[in-house]
Amino acid sequence: MKNMMQKVWLNLVAPTKNEKGAQSLEWLGLAALLILVLGIISTAVSGQSASISELIGKIIRKISEMVGE
Repeated sequence: MKNMMQKVWLNLVAPTKNEKGAQSLEWLGLAALLILVLGIISTAVSGQSASISELIGKIIRKISEMVGE
């Protein structure tokens, strides 16, 4: 009986210890977010020499457009 309960416990716990897939998705999400932010900044800066406040305003406006308030 004890061996059977140990096998059942291992079958329940083993899938939760394998988090490689979830960790990969987290890294991909962070990379996608970084690319998005860099794209927004490069779009806001391209061809214009704006002040810092205008740049921040453009970034916030573009993010809110993408999110869709």
